[in-house]
Amino acid sequence: MRTHKTRNDLPSNTKATVIGLLNESLASVIDLALITKQAHWNLKGPQFIAIHELLDGFRDLLDKHGDTIAERAVQLGGTALGTVQTVTSTSKLKAYPTDIYKIHDHLAELIERYGDTANLVRKSIDEADDAGDPNTADIFTAASRDLDKSLWFLEAHVQEKS
Repeated sequence: MRTHKTRNDLPSNTKATVIGLLNESLASVIDLALITKQAHWNLKGPQFIAIHELLDGFRDLLDKHGDTIAERAVQLGGTALGTVQTVTSTSKLKAYPTDIYKIHDHLAELIERYGDTANLVRKSIDEADDAGDPNTADIFTAASRDLDKSLWFLEAHVQEKS
């Protein structure tokens, strides 16, 4: 992929490695944002409004982190790859079912995907740091904190049964 000249003095191999990490995470974060809206629109049950509104907040956080991740790839001279086609081919997330409606079913599916994304981003923290880019590691750390918190909120709904 073409890169653009920048006065950022990170070594070119560091930039190439980190741009790859950023785009891999970007695809999964965009996919998770779309999955979150899919659930938000279609869930049904007695806790509807609470979960519906909770998912709106999660989507806002995902959009914020996705934007920061994409912009970092460009800052390093790369290209942010966020098209539907790229997300479809690059996301590490399992396809989300479109034939579920019960809140419990959506929670189970969301928990799986939030956990997978959180684990991917957490792994990227170490990989960015090992590549020599602590700034990108910080971006992944911020995203990881919010993903872990969102996962906690989702899991709290199903951990204790009445």
